[in-house]
Amino acid sequence: MKQLTRYVTMAAIGAGISLSAFSQQVDKIINVKETKRIISFLASDEMKGRKTFSPEIDKAADFIAAEFKKAGLQSMEKNGGYLQSFAMVSPKQKEASATINGAAFDVKNVIFLSTQTSLTLNQGSGYKSVSVNKGDNLFSVVSGYAGSKENLIVWIDTSFSKMFPRLSGLKRMMFKADNNIILVLGSKADTYSFTLSQDAEERKLANVVGYLPGKSKKDEFVIFSGHYDHIGIGKVQNGDSIYNGANDDAAGITAVILLAKYFKALNNNERSIIFAAFTAEEIGGYGSRYFSQQLDPAKVMAMSNIEMIGTDSKWGKNSAYITGYEKTDMGKILQENLKGTGFTFHPDPYTDQQLFYRSDNATLARLGVPAHTISTSKMDSEPHYHQASDHVETLDLDNMAMIIKSIAISAKSIISGKDTPSRVNVDELR
Repeated sequence: MKQLTRYVTMAAIGAGISLSAFSQQVDKIINVKETKRIISFLASDEMKGRKTFSPEIDKAADFIAAEFKKAGLQSMEKNGGYLQSFAMVSPKQKEASATINGAAFDVKNVIFLSTQTSLTLNQGSGYKSVSVNKGDNLFSVVSGYAGSKENLIVWIDTSFSKMFPRLSGLKRMMFKADNNIILVLGSKADTYSFTLSQDAEERKLANVVGYLPGKSKKDEFVIFSGHYDHIGIGKVQNGDSIYNGANDDAAGITAVILLAKYFKALNNNERSIIFAAFTAEEIGGYGSRYFSQQLDPAKVMAMSNIEMIGTDSKWGKNSAYITGYEKTDMGKILQENLKGTGFTFHPDPYTDQQLFYRSDNATLARLGVPAHTISTSKMDSEPHYHQASDHVETLDLDNMAMIIKSIAISAKSIISGKDTPSRVNVDELR
Protein backbone atom coordinates (compact mmCIF):
# COMPACT_ATOMS: atom_id res chain seq x y z
CA MET A 1 0.00 0.00 0.00
CA LYS A 2 2.85 2.42 0.76
CA GLN A 3 4.41 1.84 -2.63
CA LEU A 4 1.10 2.49 -4.38
CA THR A 5 0.54 5.72 -2.42
CA ARG A 6 3.97 7.07 -3.40
CA TYR A 7 3.40 6.00 -6.99
CA VAL A 8 0.09 7.83 -7.25
CA THR A 9 1.50 10.92 -5.55
CA MET A 10 4.46 11.29 -7.87
CA ALA A 11 2.43 10.48 -10.95
CA ALA A 12 -0.19 13.07 -10.06
CA ILE A 13 2.45 15.75 -9.54
CA GLY A 14 4.05 14.87 -12.86
CA ALA A 15 0.71 15.00 -14.64
CA GLY A 16 -0.03 18.44 -13.28
CA ILE A 17 -3.30 17.47 -11.58
CA SER A 18 -4.34 17.24 -7.95
CA LEU A 19 -3.58 14.09 -6.01
CA SER A 20 -7.20 13.63 -4.99
CA ALA A 21 -8.49 13.99 -8.54
CA PHE A 22 -5.83 11.67 -9.93
CA SER A 23 -6.22 9.07 -7.20
CA GLN A 24 -9.98 8.96 -7.55
CA GLN A 25 -9.88 8.65 -11.33
CA VAL A 26 -7.05 6.17 -11.76
CA ASP A 27 -8.00 3.91 -8.86
CA LYS A 28 -11.68 3.95 -9.69
CA ILE A 29 -11.01 2.88 -13.26
CA ILE A 30 -7.74 0.94 -13.24
CA ASN A 31 -7.79 -1.35 -10.25
CA VAL A 32 -7.44 -5.01 -9.38
CA LYS A 33 -11.20 -5.59 -9.18
CA GLU A 34 -11.83 -4.32 -12.71
CA THR A 35 -8.71 -6.04 -14.01
CA LYS A 36 -9.93 -9.35 -12.63
CA ARG A 37 -13.48 -8.88 -13.92
CA ILE A 38 -12.40 -8.30 -17.50
CA ILE A 39 -9.62 -10.85 -17.78
CA SER A 40 -11.69 -13.51 -16.00
CA PHE A 41 -14.36 -13.31 -18.68
CA LEU A 42 -11.98 -13.28 -21.64
CA ALA A 43 -9.95 -16.19 -20.27
CA SER A 44 -12.89 -18.22 -18.97
CA ASP A 45 -13.56 -21.78 -20.10
CA GLU A 46 -16.70 -20.40 -21.74
CA MET A 47 -14.46 -18.71 -24.33
CA LYS A 48 -12.81 -22.07 -25.17
CA GLY A 49 -9.48 -20.41 -25.91
CA ARG A 50 -10.84 -17.77 -28.34
CA LYS A 51 -9.60 -19.56 -31.45
CA THR A 52 -9.75 -17.63 -34.71
CA PHE A 53 -12.96 -18.36 -36.65
CA SER A 54 -14.63 -20.01 -33.64
CA PRO A 55 -18.06 -18.94 -32.28
CA GLU A 56 -16.35 -18.11 -29.00
CA ILE A 57 -14.07 -15.49 -30.55
CA ASP A 58 -17.22 -13.74 -31.74
CA LYS A 59 -18.48 -13.74 -28.15
CA ALA A 60 -15.20 -12.22 -27.02
CA ALA A 61 -15.50 -9.52 -29.71
CA ASP A 62 -19.03 -8.69 -28.56
CA PHE A 63 -17.82 -8.39 -24.97
CA ILE A 64 -14.99 -6.02 -25.94
CA ALA A 65 -17.37 -3.94 -28.09
CA ALA A 66 -19.78 -3.67 -25.15
CA GLU A 67 -16.93 -2.48 -22.92
CA PHE A 68 -15.93 0.13 -25.53
CA LYS A 69 -19.53 1.31 -25.65
CA LYS A 70 -19.71 1.58 -21.87
CA ALA A 71 -16.48 3.54 -21.94
CA GLY A 72 -18.04 6.04 -24.34
CA LEU A 73 -15.71 5.49 -27.28
CA GLN A 74 -16.72 6.63 -30.75
CA SER A 75 -16.90 4.33 -33.74
CA MET A 76 -14.58 4.50 -36.75
CA GLU A 77 -16.89 2.36 -38.87
CA LYS A 78 -19.57 3.62 -41.27
CA ASN A 79 -22.20 1.47 -39.56
CA GLY A 80 -21.49 3.11 -36.23
CA GLY A 81 -20.34 -0.11 -34.56
CA TYR A 82 -17.03 -1.17 -33.12
CA LEU A 83 -16.45 -4.28 -35.25
CA GLN A 84 -13.97 -3.67 -38.07
CA SER A 85 -15.06 -6.59 -40.25
CA PHE A 86 -13.17 -8.14 -43.14
CA ALA A 87 -13.06 -11.41 -45.06
CA MET A 88 -10.28 -13.95 -45.49
CA VAL A 89 -10.00 -16.64 -48.13
CA SER A 90 -7.94 -19.86 -48.09
CA PRO A 91 -7.96 -20.82 -51.79
CA LYS A 92 -7.85 -24.48 -52.83
CA GLN A 93 -6.66 -24.82 -56.41
CA LYS A 94 -8.55 -27.34 -58.57
CA GLU A 95 -7.22 -26.79 -62.08
CA ALA A 96 -4.67 -24.47 -63.64
CA SER A 97 -2.80 -24.05 -66.91
CA ALA A 98 -0.13 -21.77 -68.32
CA THR A 99 1.25 -20.98 -71.77
CA ILE A 100 4.29 -18.76 -72.28
CA ASN A 101 5.54 -17.63 -75.69
CA GLY A 102 3.23 -20.13 -77.35
CA ALA A 103 4.45 -23.18 -75.40
CA ALA A 104 2.91 -25.05 -72.46
CA PHE A 105 4.46 -24.01 -69.15
CA ASP A 106 4.67 -26.14 -66.00
CA VAL A 107 2.10 -24.76 -63.55
CA LYS A 108 4.34 -25.89 -60.68
CA ASN A 109 6.30 -22.77 -61.55
CA VAL A 110 3.23 -20.53 -61.23
CA ILE A 111 1.65 -19.33 -57.98
CA PHE A 112 -1.74 -17.63 -58.20
CA LEU A 113 -2.40 -15.05 -55.47
CA SER A 114 -6.10 -14.70 -56.15
CA THR A 115 -9.33 -14.97 -54.18
CA GLN A 116 -11.43 -15.45 -57.33
CA THR A 117 -13.04 -18.81 -58.08
CA SER A 118 -11.95 -18.65 -61.73
CA LEU A 119 -9.47 -16.65 -63.73
CA THR A 120 -8.48 -16.39 -67.39
CA LEU A 121 -5.94 -13.85 -68.62
CA ASN A 122 -3.34 -13.17 -71.29
CA GLN A 123 -0.99 -10.40 -72.38
CA GLY A 124 -3.95 -8.30 -73.47
CA SER A 125 -5.69 -8.38 -70.09
CA GLY A 126 -4.04 -5.22 -68.80
CA TYR A 127 -1.84 -6.81 -66.16
CA LYS A 128 1.34 -4.93 -65.24
CA SER A 129 4.58 -6.92 -65.52
CA VAL A 130 7.23 -6.52 -62.79
CA SER A 131 10.37 -8.51 -62.03
CA VAL A 132 12.39 -10.00 -59.19
CA ASN A 133 15.99 -10.05 -60.37
CA LYS A 134 18.94 -12.18 -59.38
CA GLY A 135 20.48 -10.80 -56.19
CA ASP A 136 17.22 -9.26 -54.95
CA ASN A 137 15.78 -10.14 -51.56
CA LEU A 138 13.14 -12.52 -52.89
CA PHE A 139 10.75 -12.53 -49.95
CA SER A 140 10.98 -8.81 -49.29
CA VAL A 141 10.35 -7.85 -52.93
CA VAL A 142 7.54 -10.37 -53.44
CA SER A 143 5.88 -9.38 -50.15
CA GLY A 144 5.83 -5.82 -51.39
CA TYR A 145 4.16 -6.85 -54.63
CA ALA A 146 1.73 -9.10 -52.75
CA GLY A 147 0.36 -6.06 -50.95
CA SER A 148 -0.38 -4.25 -54.21
CA LYS A 149 -3.91 -3.34 -55.26
CA GLU A 150 -2.97 -3.73 -58.94
CA ASN A 151 -3.22 -6.75 -61.23
CA LEU A 152 0.39 -7.97 -61.56
CA ILE A 153 2.47 -10.60 -63.30
CA VAL A 154 5.64 -11.01 -61.22
CA TRP A 155 8.48 -12.61 -63.22
CA ILE A 156 10.96 -14.21 -60.85
CA ASP A 157 14.52 -15.02 -61.91
CA THR A 158 15.25 -18.76 -62.08
CA SER A 159 18.14 -18.32 -59.63
CA PHE A 160 15.37 -18.51 -57.00
CA SER A 161 14.08 -21.92 -58.17
CA LYS A 162 14.83 -23.64 -54.86
CA MET A 163 13.15 -20.90 -52.84
CA PHE A 164 10.18 -20.38 -55.17
CA PRO A 165 7.93 -23.13 -53.67
CA ARG A 166 8.09 -21.37 -50.29
CA LEU A 167 6.19 -18.43 -51.79
CA SER A 168 3.09 -20.64 -51.91
CA GLY A 169 2.69 -19.78 -48.22
CA LEU A 170 1.44 -16.38 -49.34
CA LYS A 171 -1.80 -17.96 -50.55
CA ARG A 172 -2.44 -20.02 -47.39
CA MET A 173 -4.77 -17.28 -46.22
CA MET A 174 -5.50 -14.08 -48.12
CA PHE A 175 -7.57 -10.95 -47.70
CA LYS A 176 -10.52 -10.99 -50.07
CA ALA A 177 -9.52 -8.73 -52.95
CA ASP A 178 -10.59 -7.83 -56.48
CA ASN A 179 -7.08 -7.84 -57.96
CA ASN A 180 -4.88 -10.82 -58.85
CA ILE A 181 -1.13 -11.34 -58.62
CA ILE A 182 0.56 -14.11 -60.60
CA LEU A 183 4.06 -15.24 -59.58
CA VAL A 184 5.98 -16.89 -62.42
CA LEU A 185 9.40 -18.52 -62.13
CA GLY A 186 10.89 -17.49 -65.44
CA SER A 187 11.96 -14.63 -67.68
CA LYS A 188 9.55 -11.92 -68.72
CA ALA A 189 7.58 -13.06 -71.78
CA ASP A 190 5.90 -11.17 -74.63
CA THR A 191 2.95 -13.54 -74.85
CA TYR A 192 1.34 -15.62 -72.13
CA SER A 193 -1.94 -17.00 -70.92
CA PHE A 194 -3.06 -18.37 -67.55
CA THR A 195 -6.24 -20.09 -66.37
CA LEU A 196 -7.27 -20.98 -62.84
CA SER A 197 -10.19 -22.74 -61.19
CA GLN A 198 -10.32 -22.96 -57.41
CA ASP A 199 -12.51 -23.07 -54.33
CA ALA A 200 -12.43 -19.71 -52.54
CA GLU A 201 -14.74 -19.79 -49.55
CA GLU A 202 -14.87 -16.55 -47.56
CA ARG A 203 -14.46 -16.56 -43.78
CA LYS A 204 -15.34 -13.52 -41.70
CA LEU A 205 -13.12 -11.88 -39.09
CA ALA A 206 -13.31 -8.66 -37.12
CA ASN A 207 -11.09 -6.37 -35.11
CA VAL A 208 -12.75 -4.37 -32.36
CA VAL A 209 -11.88 -0.68 -32.68
CA GLY A 210 -13.00 2.50 -30.94
CA TYR A 211 -11.52 5.95 -30.57
CA LEU A 212 -11.52 9.23 -28.71
CA PRO A 213 -11.23 12.23 -31.05
CA GLY A 214 -8.49 14.68 -30.16
CA LYS A 215 -9.18 18.27 -29.25
CA SER A 216 -6.53 20.26 -31.13
CA LYS A 217 -4.77 17.50 -33.11
CA LYS A 218 -7.68 15.37 -34.24
CA ASP A 219 -5.88 14.02 -37.32
CA GLU A 220 -2.91 12.73 -35.31
CA PHE A 221 -3.39 9.30 -33.74
CA VAL A 222 -1.98 7.42 -30.78
CA ILE A 223 -2.83 3.70 -30.66
CA PHE A 224 -3.20 1.27 -27.76
CA SER A 225 -3.68 -2.30 -28.91
CA GLY A 226 -3.55 -6.00 -28.11
CA HIS A 227 -4.88 -9.21 -29.66
CA TYR A 228 -7.93 -11.04 -28.37
CA ASP A 229 -7.54 -14.36 -30.17
CA HIS A 230 -5.69 -17.37 -28.77
CA ILE A 231 -5.19 -20.99 -29.85
CA GLY A 232 -8.42 -22.62 -28.71
CA ILE A 233 -8.67 -26.25 -27.63
CA GLY A 234 -5.65 -28.49 -27.95
CA LYS A 235 -3.70 -31.39 -26.50
CA VAL A 236 -4.87 -32.43 -23.04
CA GLN A 237 -2.50 -31.31 -20.30
CA ASN A 238 -3.22 -32.43 -16.73
CA GLY A 239 -6.83 -33.07 -17.64
CA ASP A 240 -7.28 -29.65 -19.28
CA SER A 241 -7.65 -29.09 -23.04
CA ILE A 242 -8.72 -25.43 -23.08
CA TYR A 243 -5.85 -23.08 -23.78
CA ASN A 244 -7.41 -20.07 -22.05
CA GLY A 245 -4.77 -17.50 -23.01
CA ALA A 246 -5.08 -15.41 -19.86
CA ASN A 247 -1.66 -13.83 -20.23
CA ASP A 248 -1.59 -14.26 -24.01
CA ASP A 249 -3.33 -11.99 -24.59
CA ALA A 250 -6.42 -11.46 -22.48
CA ALA A 251 -4.03 -9.44 -20.31
CA GLY A 252 -3.29 -7.01 -23.14
CA ILE A 253 -6.97 -6.60 -24.03
CA THR A 254 -7.81 -5.97 -20.38
CA ALA A 255 -5.25 -3.16 -20.48
CA VAL A 256 -6.72 -1.70 -23.69
CA ILE A 257 -10.24 -1.66 -22.21
CA LEU A 258 -9.12 -0.03 -18.95
CA LEU A 259 -6.99 2.53 -20.80
CA ALA A 260 -10.01 3.41 -22.94
CA LYS A 261 -12.11 4.05 -19.84
CA TYR A 262 -9.33 6.00 -18.17
CA PHE A 263 -8.60 8.36 -21.06
CA LYS A 264 -12.30 8.89 -21.70
CA ALA A 265 -12.70 9.91 -18.05
CA LEU A 266 -9.77 12.34 -18.32
CA ASN A 267 -11.25 13.81 -21.52
CA ASN A 268 -8.20 15.96 -22.20
CA ASN A 269 -6.46 14.21 -25.11
CA GLU A 270 -5.20 16.67 -27.70
CA ARG A 271 -4.38 13.86 -30.13
CA SER A 272 -6.96 11.26 -31.11
CA ILE A 273 -6.57 7.90 -29.40
CA ILE A 274 -7.46 4.60 -31.07
CA PHE A 275 -8.10 1.49 -28.99
CA ALA A 276 -7.80 -1.71 -31.01
CA ALA A 277 -8.35 -5.37 -30.18
CA PHE A 278 -6.90 -7.39 -33.02
CA THR A 279 -8.01 -10.78 -34.24
CA ALA A 280 -5.95 -13.57 -35.83
CA GLU A 281 -2.59 -12.61 -34.36
CA GLU A 282 -1.81 -16.22 -33.55
CA ILE A 283 -2.24 -17.36 -37.16
CA GLY A 284 -0.36 -14.60 -38.97
CA GLY A 285 -1.26 -11.15 -37.64
CA TYR A 286 -4.08 -10.69 -40.14
CA GLY A 287 -6.12 -8.41 -37.89
CA SER A 288 -3.36 -5.84 -37.43
CA ARG A 289 -2.45 -6.11 -41.10
CA TYR A 290 -6.00 -5.23 -42.13
CA PHE A 291 -6.19 -2.47 -39.53
CA SER A 292 -2.98 -0.87 -40.84
CA GLN A 293 -4.47 -0.67 -44.33
CA GLN A 294 -7.26 1.57 -43.05
CA LEU A 295 -4.92 4.30 -41.77
CA ASP A 296 -2.46 6.78 -43.19
CA PRO A 297 0.71 5.73 -41.34
CA ALA A 298 2.04 9.29 -41.50
CA LYS A 299 -0.79 10.33 -39.17
CA VAL A 300 -0.01 7.68 -36.55
CA MET A 301 2.30 9.28 -34.00
CA ALA A 302 2.80 6.26 -31.74
CA MET A 303 1.55 2.74 -31.07
CA SER A 304 1.77 0.87 -27.76
CA ASN A 305 0.88 -2.74 -28.40
CA ILE A 306 0.36 -4.58 -25.12
CA GLU A 307 1.07 -8.29 -24.87
CA MET A 308 1.51 -10.65 -21.91
CA ILE A 309 1.76 -8.28 -18.94
CA GLY A 310 0.26 -10.62 -16.34
CA THR A 311 3.50 -12.03 -14.92
CA ASP A 312 6.40 -10.22 -13.28
CA SER A 313 9.26 -9.32 -15.59
CA LYS A 314 12.83 -10.57 -15.13
CA TRP A 315 13.47 -7.40 -13.09
CA GLY A 316 10.55 -8.07 -10.76
CA LYS A 317 7.51 -5.91 -10.08
CA ASN A 318 6.96 -2.36 -11.37
CA SER A 319 8.87 -3.02 -14.57
CA ALA A 320 8.27 -4.05 -18.18
CA TYR A 321 10.20 -4.08 -21.44
CA ILE A 322 9.67 -2.48 -24.83
CA THR A 323 10.47 -4.39 -28.02
CA GLY A 324 12.55 -2.53 -30.60
CA TYR A 325 13.49 0.00 -27.92
CA GLU A 326 16.50 1.22 -29.90
CA LYS A 327 14.55 1.78 -33.13
CA THR A 328 12.90 5.05 -31.96
CA ASP A 329 13.10 7.36 -28.95
CA MET A 330 9.58 6.43 -27.84
CA GLY A 331 10.84 4.32 -24.94
CA LYS A 332 12.84 7.26 -23.58
CA ILE A 333 9.77 9.50 -23.77
CA LEU A 334 7.63 6.96 -21.94
CA GLN A 335 10.25 6.54 -19.24
CA GLU A 336 10.67 10.29 -18.78
CA ASN A 337 6.94 10.59 -18.06
CA LEU A 338 7.36 7.95 -15.32
CA LYS A 339 10.14 9.81 -13.52
CA GLY A 340 9.67 9.52 -9.78
CA THR A 341 7.15 6.69 -9.92
CA GLY A 342 9.56 3.82 -9.34
CA PHE A 343 8.39 2.09 -12.52
CA THR A 344 10.96 1.26 -15.20
CA PHE A 345 10.67 0.41 -18.88
CA HIS A 346 13.64 -1.64 -20.06
CA PRO A 347 14.83 -2.50 -23.57
CA ASP A 348 13.79 -5.96 -24.75
CA PRO A 349 16.20 -8.49 -23.19
CA TYR A 350 15.17 -11.26 -25.58
CA THR A 351 16.33 -9.80 -28.88
CA ASP A 352 17.42 -13.23 -30.12
CA GLN A 353 13.72 -14.16 -30.23
CA GLN A 354 12.85 -11.26 -32.58
CA LEU A 355 9.82 -10.23 -30.52
CA PHE A 356 9.65 -6.87 -32.28
CA TYR A 357 8.58 -8.72 -35.44
CA ARG A 358 6.35 -11.30 -33.76
CA SER A 359 3.47 -9.17 -32.51
CA ASP A 360 0.91 -6.74 -33.87
CA ASN A 361 3.20 -3.70 -33.73
CA ALA A 362 5.24 -5.05 -36.64
CA THR A 363 2.92 -4.11 -39.50
CA LEU A 364 2.81 -0.42 -38.64
CA ALA A 365 6.49 -0.39 -37.69
CA ARG A 366 7.30 -1.56 -41.22
CA LEU A 367 5.49 1.58 -42.41
CA GLY A 368 7.68 3.81 -40.27
CA VAL A 369 5.35 4.22 -37.30
CA PRO A 370 7.01 4.24 -33.85
CA ALA A 371 5.16 1.05 -32.94
CA HIS A 372 6.39 -1.13 -30.10
CA THR A 373 5.11 -3.94 -27.90
CA ILE A 374 5.11 -3.60 -24.13
CA SER A 375 5.47 -6.89 -22.25
CA THR A 376 6.71 -8.49 -19.04
CA SER A 377 6.81 -12.08 -20.27
CA LYS A 378 10.01 -13.96 -19.45
CA MET A 379 10.32 -15.51 -22.89
CA ASP A 380 13.26 -17.70 -21.89
CA SER A 381 11.34 -19.26 -18.98
CA GLU A 382 7.58 -18.70 -19.29
CA PRO A 383 6.04 -22.03 -18.23
CA HIS A 384 2.46 -21.20 -19.26
CA TYR A 385 3.15 -19.71 -22.70
CA HIS A 386 0.85 -21.45 -25.22
CA GLN A 387 -0.06 -24.03 -22.60
CA ALA A 388 -3.40 -25.13 -21.17
CA SER A 389 -2.14 -23.79 -17.83
CA ASP A 390 -2.32 -20.13 -18.96
CA HIS A 391 -5.04 -19.35 -16.41
CA VAL A 392 -5.93 -16.16 -14.55
CA GLU A 393 -4.82 -17.84 -11.32
CA THR A 394 -1.21 -17.88 -12.56
CA LEU A 395 -1.09 -14.09 -12.94
CA ASP A 396 -0.13 -11.28 -10.57
CA LEU A 397 -3.17 -9.04 -11.00
CA ASP A 398 -1.96 -6.42 -8.51
CA ASN A 399 1.21 -5.90 -10.50
CA MET A 400 -0.72 -6.06 -13.76
CA ALA A 401 -3.01 -3.23 -12.66
CA MET A 402 0.07 -1.19 -11.73
CA ILE A 403 1.57 -1.83 -15.17
CA ILE A 404 -1.61 -0.60 -16.86
CA LYS A 405 -1.54 2.57 -14.75
CA SER A 406 2.10 3.06 -15.72
CA ILE A 407 1.31 2.68 -19.41
CA ALA A 408 -1.41 5.32 -19.04
CA ILE A 409 0.91 7.80 -17.31
CA SER A 410 3.85 7.10 -19.62
CA ALA A 411 1.91 8.16 -22.71
CA LYS A 412 0.68 11.50 -21.35
CA SER A 413 3.11 13.80 -23.21
CA ILE A 414 2.53 11.97 -26.51
CA ILE A 415 -1.24 12.15 -26.13
CA SER A 416 -1.04 15.84 -25.23
CA GLY A 417 0.99 16.53 -28.37
CA LYS A 418 4.00 17.74 -26.40
CA ASP A 419 6.22 14.89 -27.55
CA THR A 420 6.38 13.11 -30.89
CA PRO A 421 8.51 9.95 -31.07
CA SER A 422 11.02 9.54 -33.87
CA ARG A 423 10.01 7.32 -36.79
CA VAL A 424 11.26 3.82 -37.47
CA ASN A 425 13.93 3.65 -40.17
CA VAL A 426 12.31 1.00 -42.35
CA ASP A 427 15.52 0.46 -44.33
CA GLU A 428 17.07 -1.06 -41.21
CA LEU A 429 14.30 -3.60 -40.65
CA ARG A 430 14.72 -7.20 -41.65
